[in-house]
Amino acid sequence: MPLTAKGLEGIVANSTNLSDVLGQEGILIYAGYNINEIAGRAGFEETVYLLWHGELPNRTQLDSLTKELRAARELPAPVVDFLRHAPPKASPMDVIRTAVSMLGLYDENLKDESPEANRRRAVGITAKIGVITAYFHRARHGQPLPPIRTDLGEAAHFLYLMTGADPTPEAVKTLDVAYVLHADHGMNASTFSARVTIATLSDMYSAITSAIGTLKGPLHGGANEGVIHMLQAIGSEENVDAWIDDQLAQKKKIMGIGHRVYKTLDPRAPHLREMAVVLSERLGEPKWIRMSERIAAIMQERKGLNANVDFYSATVYYSLGIPTDLFTPVFAIARTAGWTGHVMEQLADNRLYRPLSEYTGPAVGKKFVPVEKRP
Repeated sequence: MPLTAKGLEGIVANSTNLSDVLGQEGILIYAGYNINEIAGRAGFEETVYLLWHGELPNRTQLDSLTKELRAARELPAPVVDFLRHAPPKASPMDVIRTAVSMLGLYDENLKDESPEANRRRAVGITAKIGVITAYFHRARHGQPLPPIRTDLGEAAHFLYLMTGADPTPEAVKTLDVAYVLHADHGMNASTFSARVTIATLSDMYSAITSAIGTLKGPLHGGANEGVIHMLQAIGSEENVDAWIDDQLAQKKKIMGIGHRVYKTLDPRAPHLREMAVVLSERLGEPKWIRMSERIAAIMQERKGLNANVDFYSATVYYSLGIPTDLFTPVFAIARTAGWTGHVMEQLADNRLYRPLSEYTGPAVGKKFVPVEKRP
């Protein structure tokens, strides 16, 4: 009798060199590095290299990857046209998913499945997804699309495209650290989707499209958007306790609290909490972080649950002026580094995913009855 595990909980689906999540200890590892060792020290581009190659780059390697990424930012004209004319009220994740899928239409060497070709695609998708996100945001508000620049890093370029102005060093550093913290996270749902898709020998664009569609869900990437909606619904600090009491009485989920894997503190949360405190104080809206801290304290006291990465990333993004419905797209921009790395790793030693299922329908033995004689 095959082992049945709802949601595949506890099932090892594959091996990977990219990252590991030690849930009991609250440790996240990127290719041998504890996340606390690199967050705030290694930049996003260095982290991309680490996930793709298993080692941090030297200066020459980093400069080479940075140059590749910056040179790959331009979007095909039809994709830009799509972003200009996509429904303004469409979900940004739907638009990004469609635009990434469109990129495959303009890959003139799509049939080249060599590792070199797939690395080129990884560079292209990683470089373009931030441009897609920012361009759609501006287009839906009738704003002009700033020209692509090659003198800015990934985080700085995204903020520049969003606003049309050079971002502050503090904003760039904050978003860069957030990118690093979100770059990969073991065999999460969207990463698994990407690996299942590429395991059929589909293509890189299809795999990343699958991942984006999976990340969209509120039980995965959409949770950080839910945190801000929760804080806005509470309204003020004095309402926190009563609001949480009411939600718990109704057995409702408190967004950003608890994690499917971590049984202790999410190691990414303290980094984002620290940035959230600084940004909230600088922007003069400290109530958001104070409300968050009270919620976290109540949930730890009442349920023994800790805040996760979404809990504080919501306040960080909100403080940076990023619209609420772009929180999950920002997650996607960062996670593309991991998705593409996993796709390349899957292809290096591929086997089609074909799990079993436990049949719980009626026992065999039913007899066919013509439609005219069925009750």
